Amino acid sequence: MYLLNNLTDEQHIIEFELDRIENRKYRKPDIILEHINSLIVDNKKYYILLDEVQMLEGFEEVLNLLLHKDNVDIYVTESNSKFLSHDILTEFRGRGDEVHVFLLSFNEYMSVYEGDRYQGWADYLTYGGLPLILSLKTEEQKINYLTRLFEETYVKDIMERNKIEKIQELNDLINILASCIGSLSNPSKILATFRSSIKSDISLNTIRKYIEYLKNAFIINEAYRYDVKERKYIGTPLKYYFEDVGLRNARLEFRQIEETHLMENIIYNELKIRGYKVDVGVVTKRTLTEEGNKDKKQLEVDFIANLGSKRYYIQSALSIPTEEKNIQEKASLININDSFKKIILVKDIIKVKRDKDGIVTMNIYDFLLNNNSLEF
Repeated sequence: MYLLNNLTDEQHIIEFELDRIENRKYRKPDIILEHINSLIVDNKKYYILLDEVQMLEGFEEVLNLLLHKDNVDIYVTESNSKFLSHDILTEFRGRGDEVHVFLLSFNEYMSVYEGDRYQGWADYLTYGGLPLILSLKTEEQKINYLTRLFEETYVKDIMERNKIEKIQELNDLINILASCIGSLSNPSKILATFRSSIKSDISLNTIRKYIEYLKNAFIINEAYRYDVKERKYIGTPLKYYFEDVGLRNARLEFRQIEETHLMENIIYNELKIRGYKVDVGVVTKRTLTEEGNKDKKQLEVDFIANLGSKRYYIQSALSIPTEEKNIQEKASLININDSFKKIILVKDIIKVKRDKDGIVTMNIYDFLLNNNSLEF
């Protein structure tokens, strides 16, 4: 539709939905190449759209051959483990781009959700942003869909692609990561959990490899710690977040719906959707004790969001019911000496306000439902 709206001749758009039974013959390399070549009859730009390209035998070779044509742009989609990894780019290095398609943001979700934003938030927090969720009517349908998708698509593809034999250890690792979203962790801490709670002899190297597989499959993301005052990254620990909270919840059989941690995960995903690089901030506060000794304390900033020259320091707080809680949430932000904007996001229904320290407090709905909310 975009191409047609921009006055592209329909004859210069070549499209194959390779999962359709009527297109089965085009799953053979020679046949599809012969057909495409017969349709390219001039030197104008042609757009080739291949859906479910994994069903095309030897698709890498076909794409490489088409890429030698100067007047074609090729767009492919795929839902197989081969494309659940960044490694596909090595097949076409320098000749292709990867587009990371995120799941629905809360704003996109609410644009078609049948209900108010408060019920929408509860559903989004529980079932996540996969588009099909919006068409499922009952809780049972949503739960079954997410559970099957995680097991039958994500986990099976990771196992098959990476030839994983220790299936139970992979599943245990996913459960541990799902349970610790928003908490500082690292492979060594996870290894300690395997040793103490699961009584497993899994190696540290295996844990690292499995985490990399999960990242490449777009199941989890990592947020590294950044020392704001020293302007440098801290190696470990770090934080793990799920690309979709619905899949995370399904993995734990919807038994750990902690709104505080899930709200933090949703904020992280929203910042990534908006194009920001997101880190976890560390601010060192130095004081003198009553005895005259130097005391050093590390304060955490939930997120540092960077995009070009823009930077925002963001705290996630489900609620700020008391002045003591307010002081606690502001502590790290007050100790940052630069002029970048500092924001506290809460679920409390409040109007956007800026205090005497220049810190903006905003409710989560205003933040998520307006793409320019960071400029408020």
